[in-house]
Amino acid sequence: MRLRLTPREDSFYDMFADSANNLVTGARLLVELISDGTDREAVAEKMRACEHAGDEATHAIMRRLNETFITPFDREDIYRLASQIDDVMDEMEEAADLVVLYKIDEFPKEIVHQVEVLERAAELTAEAMPRLRSMKELNEYWIEINRLENEGDRVYRKLLAKLFSGDYDTLTVLKLKQVIDRLEEAADAFEHVANTVETIAVKES
Repeated sequence: MRLRLTPREDSFYDMFADSANNLVTGARLLVELISDGTDREAVAEKMRACEHAGDEATHAIMRRLNETFITPFDREDIYRLASQIDDVMDEMEEAADLVVLYKIDEFPKEIVHQVEVLERAAELTAEAMPRLRSMKELNEYWIEINRLENEGDRVYRKLLAKLFSGDYDTLTVLKLKQVIDRLEEAADAFEHVANTVETIAVKES
């Protein structure tokens, strides 16, 4: 067994796992938000609480980083990963907020697929974070996230085509486009998280 002469702060692994689990909660709230008959204002309020919890988790990671001399992997990568996970939540919360602010009651059916992509990406990210301890079995994670992001791009383009087909009035197009733009940004942000995990794994291998 290799002896470690200098103690290393390993609590970052649990903190990243908690942050990623919060993304799962947020993504599932999006699924609820676009469901028929839901109380969208109540769901958006839950999403705001989720986003606040994400901010607190990110700040906790940053404080721990500032207090820690020996980190489990590069300090810059810890900062980047925490910030990118926070970015995902910010995009999802903004999408939910816009739905309520714009009083959107009906959605193109394709938006269900767009949100399902985010939900699956959140689940995969939450499953991957604990594996940072061993840096093993992570390649399937970033490969699948990349595939999901490509799938999300295709859904996004279909949604744009639907919006500009003439089936919607101009104001509705503007409202819906801002929402799907935020959901697309969330999908991109999930890929940024996966790319950072890949960078960390390569450095540590």
